[in-house]
Amino acid sequence: MTRIYAWLESEAPWLGHLSPLFAATCAALLLVVVGGAVASRGGRIGGVVRFAGNLLMLAVFALAVMRFVRMDPSFDTALHSIGGPAQTVSGGETRIPLSADGHYWIKAKLNGVPLRLMVDTGATVTALSGDVAEAAGVEPDRLRPDAMVETANGTVPAAPARIDELRFGSVVARDLDAIVLPGEGGPNVIGMNFLTRLKGWRVEDGVLILTPHRPQVESAPSEEPPAR
Repeated sequence: MTRIYAWLESEAPWLGHLSPLFAATCAALLLVVVGGAVASRGGRIGGVVRFAGNLLMLAVFALAVMRFVRMDPSFDTALHSIGGPAQTVSGGETRIPLSADGHYWIKAKLNGVPLRLMVDTGATVTALSGDVAEAAGVEPDRLRPDAMVETANGTVPAAPARIDELRFGSVVARDLDAIVLPGEGGPNVIGMNFLTRLKGWRVEDGVLILTPHRPQVESAPSEEPPAR
C-alpha cells in the first residue's frame, strides 16, 4: 500500500490537492456507472456495486450538509437535536471597553494559548492567522473546501477549521467554527458565529457587554487595555 501511495504522489501529484468530498463523490459516481454497466449485462455483482455507489453518494451528501450548515447559527440547534456537535458559549457577563483605536480587543486563550482577539461584528465567522492557528493546534478541516476571503491585501483562500475551546474572562466557547488565513501576523477576530450564540450582546457607553446563556463564576478579567 505504501508503494501505491508513493507511486500516486509521483505520477499524479494533483490528486493530493483534491477535496476529500470531491474525491468521494467521483468514486461514488464511478461505482454507480460501472455497476449499472455490469448490471445491464445481467451481472448480479453489478447491482451490488451500483448500490454501494448510491450509499456512498448519500453519505457524502449527508456529510457535506453537516459540515457546511454549521456556519449558519440557525441550523446549529437542529443539528444538536439529532446528535450533531453543538457549538456552545457559556460564562458570566463580560464587559469590554472600547480601545483607543476604535476597536474592542479581548485577551483570550485559544486551546490554552494566549492571544489577542478583536471583536468584529462585520465578520461572519471567527478568523485566525496561520501562525496563531498552528500554535494553538487548530488544524484546517480537509473535508471542507477553502473559502475566498476579502482582506486588506486582496482576496485570499481561507481554510475552514474548528476551535476546541476559546476562553476569555468568564466566557467559554467550545466547538466553534473558524477560518484560518494564510501567513503570519494576520487578523485574529471574533465573528458573528460566536456572538449569535450568546444570550445577548450590546454596547452601552462605549462598553461591549456579552451575556451568555449559562452564567458561571468569572475566572479572570477580560478587558484588554487600550492599544497604544
